[in-house]
Amino acid sequence: MNNKMKPVEYFKHIHNLLQKTLVTGTDGRAASLDNSFRSIIKRVVNLKEKNDKLIFIGNGGSASIASHMATDFLKNAGIPAIAFNDASLITCLSNDLGYENVFKKPVELLAGKGDLLVAISSSGRSANILQATQAAKVKSCFIITLSGFDSDNPLRVMGDINFYVKSGSYGHVEIAHLTICHCLLDMIIEKW
Repeated sequence: MNNKMKPVEYFKHIHNLLQKTLVTGTDGRAASLDNSFRSIIKRVVNLKEKNDKLIFIGNGGSASIASHMATDFLKNAGIPAIAFNDASLITCLSNDLGYENVFKKPVELLAGKGDLLVAISSSGRSANILQATQAAKVKSCFIITLSGFDSDNPLRVMGDINFYVKSGSYGHVEIAHLTICHCLLDMIIEKW
C-alpha cells in the first residue's frame, strides 16, 4: 500500500480486497462464497443443537479477532464459542510446551468431533496455528481457515473451507478477516 493513500482510496482498496477474497475447499479448488457461507452457517447453527463448540485461534491482531468473535457468537447468537487467549493459559503452555504448541494442547484436550475450529493467521504460516489446525483434523473437527499474504501459505489448504485475502498488509488482511467473521455472525443473527 502506498503510504500517501487518501482515506477514500484506502476504503476502495479494502472493498476490492473483500471482493477478491478467494474461497477454496479441502481439494484446493475454488468454491462459491455464497455456498461456503451457507455451509458454515448451517454448521454453526447445528453446534448449538448438538452441544458442540465453536473454537477460535489466532495470534496478535488475529487473537483479538478470535476473542472478539468468540464473545460475539456466544453473547449475540447463543452459540457455544471460545477462544484460547487466556493469558495464564498462553504463558503456561508456552513455557512448558513451547509457543508452537500453545493452541495445539487446548485443542487436543477440549475439541471433539463435531466442533468447528476457526484458524486465523494473516501470514498463514504461524507454527502454533498450523499445529492446532492439524490437531483439530485429528479430532475430526470441521475447520475454517482465514489467511493472507502469500498464496502458497500452508494454512490456506488445511481447512474444509479456506478464505484467502490477497494482501501483504497485516491491517488489510485483519480487516478482511474480521469482516468475514462478522458477516457470518450477522447472517446467523438475522436468520439468513
